[in-house]
Amino acid sequence: MNSVHFSSKNLCWCTPQDFFDKLNEEFSFVLDAAATAKSAKCSLFFTPKTNGLAQSWDCGGAVFCNPPYGREIGKWVKKAHEEAAIIKYPIVMLLPARTDTSYFHDYIYGKAEIRFVRGRLKFADEDGGTLSNSAPFPSMVVIYNGYGGKK
Repeated sequence: MNSVHFSSKNLCWCTPQDFFDKLNEEFSFVLDAAATAKSAKCSLFFTPKTNGLAQSWDCGGAVFCNPPYGREIGKWVKKAHEEAAIIKYPIVMLLPARTDTSYFHDYIYGKAEIRFVRGRLKFADEDGGTLSNSAPFPSMVVIYNGYGGKK
């Protein structure tokens, strides 16, 4: 068993390509808001250096965001919620299904569509290879409607 895989030290759980492809088929993403040069799923992306938390996500199309899963995750969810009130395109997040967190209640529940992922995802490494073990947590896809906060 890979101890780093189950450690809180691993903040980047790279999106499995096949999982992303299914979402991309539905949403046609333009921006990957939280990536590295190696893990980016879109040609337009923000890295830790360009800091997606400090950038506008209004890129002319749908936004995908699988943020770092550490203590900063609430900031990413808040940012997505705030951007959804401004831009007219969907913002789709892949997140751990932590329904007991304040960010879930403050920025997701009742404010976005939630799709719980059945089973546990097998995340990828930065090179796109599948990790040997499934994630130690359930996942969810959170979708902000993309109507500038207006329904």
